[in-house]
Formats: sequence, structure tokens, C-alpha cells
Amino acid sequence: METAFESDREDSRLAPGLYIVAGPIGNLGDLTPRAAEILRKADVVAVEDTRVSAKLLRAAGSDRPMVPYHDHSNDSLRLRLIERMAGEAIALLSDAGTPLISDPGYKLVRDARAAERYITSLPGPSAAIAALTLSGLPTDRFLFMGFLSSKAKARGDTLAEVAALRATLIFYESGPRLSASLAAMAEGLGDRDAAVVREISKTFEETVTGTLSELSARYADAPPRGEIVVIVGPPGEAPAATQDDADAALLEAMTRLPVSKAAGEVAKALGLDRRELYARAMVLKG
Repeated sequence: METAFESDREDSRLAPGLYIVAGPIGNLGDLTPRAAEILRKADVVAVEDTRVSAKLLRAAGSDRPMVPYHDHSNDSLRLRLIERMAGEAIALLSDAGTPLISDPGYKLVRDARAAERYITSLPGPSAAIAALTLSGLPTDRFLFMGFLSSKAKARGDTLAEVAALRATLIFYESGPRLSASLAAMAEGLGDRDAAVVREISKTFEETVTGTLSELSARYADAPPRGEIVVIVGPPGEAPAATQDDADAALLEAMTRLPVSKAAGEVAKALGLDRRELYARAMVLKG
């Protein structure tokens, strides 16, 4: 039975501003009741693709007008939307998942905030987070990387920047590029444990795990279809520093620093005892 509170909410007009609406990444049933309400009550819905979003609006019972807003939209459209936010409720919807996560919207939010418009986000599905939970890889620290460049050098440079980061990495990828990207990750990051997750919440949802090289070989002659997320585990523990490692680091540090500071720097870098390193440095110094 509908309560008076629910009835009042349904009939009330939304406050002017920007409503960032997370939509389903597959199953339409994943749209939250609050998101459906916003889509029914907004004055206009800014969408990445009207053909895709029309299906979701019908499922939500919304007949609100749509305006295309995507990566190629010009500045004048963005400014018009921000002007309308002064007196109208604008809902922002991407093709799937949470807007701004490898989807349009960053500039719109930035400029709306600069114009002091009301902005709120309706949390919901995100392929990156859903894939992370399916992967079986560490979730305590992670970094979302989006799509890697298709150019080998740029791709290699990006991987080199994060190779030492002790965190799980999340990438978006397409089927035709998947095998080559996995091979590049194995080369740039080391042959780590990984997972390829695709078609989340859809009929053919699949999670395949293995090392990066194993997964690259698996998909080399059979590129998969659908939306794909690659989860790459963090690097393994670095081997303990040897006496030779410590001596070499101390000798190098002492060319730049006093003995005490050199011992402190090496202790921090190698995870060794500072007092023992200081004693060893005095021996090496002779």
C-alpha cells in the first residue's frame, strides 16, 4: 500500500540542478527505485545515446525528453544545460553504469559546480567495481585505469607508471584488442594473476581467471564479445635485500649524504635496520 510520504515524493517537483544517475550495466532490474523516480520527474534527461537510453526510460516509466550529451558535444551545449539547471532538473545518464566512469560528464559536473548549481549523485551499478568483486583478487587497494592506449609506446609508458604500485589494477577493454592488451600487461607488469570479466549481469556473464600470459593466449584466436573488464592483481612480494644489495646502496648513498643520513635512506628503501646499516656503513667507509 502506498504511504502518504511516497505519494508526496512522487508528486513533488525536483529541485533544479544536476542529477547524476547510475543506470544498469546489463539487467534492467538493477535500476534503483530512486533512480527510476528521478528519470520520471526530471525536466530533461541528458543521455550518451538516445537509442540506448530510450529503452531504459521506457522500463522506468519515464516519458521525459532526452538531449544527447557525449564526448563530442560542444561547449555551447554544455553551457545551455548549465543555464537550464538554474530552474530545471537535469538528469545525466550514460549508456551503462555510473556516468563519468570512462563515460561523458566530467566537464559538465566541473562547470556546473563552478556555476554553483545543485548537484547530486544517485549511486548504483559500476562495471569496474562489480568486476573487482567477481575476480577473487585483492580488493583492499585498487586503481581504475580505464582503457589503455592502442599505441604500443603510450600503452607501455602507462603500464610502467603503475608497475610498482601495490594495488589491484582495473582496465576496460574491447574484444578485438583484448589478447594484445593482456600480452602488453604481462610484459609491462610481470605475469601476474588476473581475471577477464565480461557481460556482467547479462545472460552470458563470464569470469575467467589465470595469469596474464595464459589469458592472452586463450583469447588470441577467439576474441570475446561484450563489455569487458580486466582485473590485474598486485605485484608479488619483493625478494629480501641481500648484504650485497645493502652494501651497494650504502656506497651509492654515501657519495651524496653523510653516513647517518645514508643509513636512514637505505633503511627506508630496503626495509632494513637503520642501526645495523649505520655500523656497516662505517666499516665500508673505512
